[in-house]
Amino acid sequence: MCAVCVKTPRAAAVAASLVLGSALAANAGGYTPPVVDTGVVAPVIEAAPVGDWAGGYAGLTLGYAFGGDDEVGVDQPEVGTPASLEISGANAGLRLGYRWQRDRWVFGPELGYEGGKIEDSFSTGGYEAESEIKSVLALRMKTGYLTGNDILVYGIVGVARAKVDYRVEGDGDHGPIAVNDSYSKTGYIVGLGAEKKLTERLSLTGEYEYANFGKETLEDGLGASTRATPDFHNVKLGLNFKF
Repeated sequence: MCAVCVKTPRAAAVAASLVLGSALAANAGGYTPPVVDTGVVAPVIEAAPVGDWAGGYAGLTLGYAFGGDDEVGVDQPEVGTPASLEISGANAGLRLGYRWQRDRWVFGPELGYEGGKIEDSFSTGGYEAESEIKSVLALRMKTGYLTGNDILVYGIVGVARAKVDYRVEGDGDHGPIAVNDSYSKTGYIVGLGAEKKLTERLSLTGEYEYANFGKETLEDGLGASTRATPDFHNVKLGLNFKF
């Protein structure tokens, strides 16, 4: 047998061993699955922008007051109550305000003036009485939250000063009285409201308020007196224009 024929099978065996060893080494780390590119990209969700409510505004209101309850008393010399005044009536107003905004919270002061025919009268038991709210000047603080970019829901707290005409006259079972007076009285206002944007500058408002002006003792100079206790509820619609 020749030397070349002996060496050739040995070289082939060595080469086969090297190839097998390389294949085993390549798979020593375990099976690696292929990476498949689906071409699908996860959507990016952005928060909706919050509407801009900050800045100054002016507006008009139309309202109707109701539910006033003033129990008229006659002190002469004993206290008597011939009847009650339940003031109500239409009113209109002007307002001017400014608002700041922090994310969805909106707050700021508002100066308002309302006037109209908020009144009631009676004639009974020998007495005549009349009460009329001539005007109301109020400084309100409104704080609200945006339920949507174009809808604001808010609370109202304020101080108000009312001009009141008040009359109680007669000579009934509780004695004579002749009070006919005008006075101004400071009270408070609380309420709730909502505002919806119609355009970037124009918005519609709806509000409910309760106004209370405490007690005021009025005398006729002849020893008789009465206590006026004006209060009322008020529902209002309005338009605001943002500067």
